[in-house]
Amino acid sequence: MLEGYFYLGKITKVFGLKGELLVYLDTDELEKYKSMESVFFEINEEPVPFFIASIKYKSDNQFIVQFEDIDAQEAMQYVNTSLYLPLSELPPLTGNKFYYHEVKGFRIIDAVYGDVGTCETVLEYPHQAVFQILHPKGEILIPIVDKIIQKVDRINKRIYIEAPDGLIDVYIGNQVK
Repeated sequence: MLEGYFYLGKITKVFGLKGELLVYLDTDELEKYKSMESVFFEINEEPVPFFIASIKYKSDNQFIVQFEDIDAQEAMQYVNTSLYLPLSELPPLTGNKFYYHEVKGFRIIDAVYGDVGTCETVLEYPHQAVFQILHPKGEILIPIVDKIIQKVDRINKRIYIEAPDGLIDVYIGNQVK
């Protein structure tokens, strides 16, 4: 993951004989990206800008993209390259919706336990993302699901939750405030 950028997708394979690449975009908002002019390739753990000569929707979350300065001979070397855009290009979210990078450092406040610690990061597992919370007694992992998240207070950098019964006990013991 590149600092200051968000993951947009990946180049999956060469398409055709002209150096076009099949790109998978990991997004629910495909419309927003149909007219993008450039993306950043992750090369040697650094963002490198590449400009788009043409982009065509193929199917599902896939686009056929011709990048400037990438010809048919060079195209193969970019297969499996991750694509990124600057964080500044993300639309702002409101209410209880948030980007995972946005909540790092937020205090997590449980309805029963009160302040359980600081969100170190969000860990993304295949079937569930979780808050990784730093607590004086160790790490606490809380699933990120709408049912648990009660309120996101961006001004005071707090997330109010109602953890499932017994979950926090597993990590810190039965020490209700």
